[in-house]
Amino acid sequence: MEDIIEVTNLYKTFEIPRGDDIEVLKGITLKVKPGEFVAIMGPSGSGKSTLLNILSSIEDITMGTVLIDGEDLSTVNLVETRRHKSSIIYQDFNLLDYLTALENVMFPMMLTGISEKKAKEKAQELLERVQLAHRSEHIPDDLSGGEKQRVAIARALANDPKILLADEPTGNLDTQTGDTIIELFREIITEKKITVIIVTHDIQVAKQTDRILILREGTLHREDEILEEL
Repeated sequence: MEDIIEVTNLYKTFEIPRGDDIEVLKGITLKVKPGEFVAIMGPSGSGKSTLLNILSSIEDITMGTVLIDGEDLSTVNLVETRRHKSSIIYQDFNLLDYLTALENVMFPMMLTGISEKKAKEKAQELLERVQLAHRSEHIPDDLSGGEKQRVAIARALANDPKILLADEPTGNLDTQTGDTIIELFREIITEKKITVIIVTHDIQVAKQTDRILILREGTLHREDEILEEL
């Protein structure tokens, strides 16, 4: 089985005007298989979100190679890759406040040129999948945290990504709701064979995934190497 994600010797440096550059990632090498559920843990500032943003084609790289579904991110259109290969979910949901749940899920499809009719039909199906069809006409302010996260997941699935990335997806949720979200990820992996990578500070959440990786000072470690130090 070919790897859906293959990262080799990845470095990321942020240039600081009139200051010292900040090297965030320092030689990351990582392989992830299709349908795998991976958690990334580590202290604040260790580079977790930066790595997630690179894998989702939001951030470019300083040095190294990142292959997403066999495509080198340095040679492809990052916008197209972001629309069709991967999708990211944020801790604060990033829903558009002035759109209903249905319209939020429709939005990424409309950006790709799908007709409004087809986008609406698929958005309704996705909201049904995350058990929110009854809240489709509500704006985000009318939804609970768990409901907002489920809308964000439905929106992330809109363009049929092969990789789903989530930055602290349970961080703003109570334990029971967070467990429901993790179980939803599991179901999606089984149904759609999507690869899911989450960043989390919660070891109990991480333990529900297939594999835990840990970032410390820009370098990647396996769970069995330093998890006991966290």
